[in-house]
Amino acid sequence: MIHPIVKYGDAVLEKPTPLVEKFDEELRILTEDMFESMYAAHGVGLAATQIGISLRLAVVDVSSGKNPEARIVLANPEVIHSEGEQREEEGCLSLPNFRGNVMRPMFVTVRAQDVTGQTFEMKGEQLLARAFCHEIDHLDGILFIQHLSMLKRDLIRRKVRKLRKAGEW
Repeated sequence: MIHPIVKYGDAVLEKPTPLVEKFDEELRILTEDMFESMYAAHGVGLAATQIGISLRLAVVDVSSGKNPEARIVLANPEVIHSEGEQREEEGCLSLPNFRGNVMRPMFVTVRAQDVTGQTFEMKGEQLLARAFCHEIDHLDGILFIQHLSMLKRDLIRRKVRKLRKAGEW
């Protein structure tokens, strides 16, 4: 089932999420729905908060659905190591049509649980490292615009307010 993407301004996006505690069929279905919703929105990552669910859960697929083996479920993820730097343009499904250059680590290692509750560690570099950090930020209530300059952030906020007033947000 495809869920609508929650847009910037919704309170669920700015609150830290509680841990996933139940690894059951309901969670498996939710992760499948999240992948389906992410692909429909043409994203490479999606946090549960972005479909209105406050839960420490994200999905990532930097192949955009082209490689089934690239699908990653991150329950209760945390970055345990990072190194290097990369500054690239980033966007967000919850802030459609807005982009900004964000500094992220070039390499990260995350520790998380899969959909069955098994703990694993995974290294990511470049886009995958960026996706891990972006989605974990969502789970901590942080949006990518918080990594931008105050000026750029205010500009985006003003544009969103205008869109909201016009009924287009």
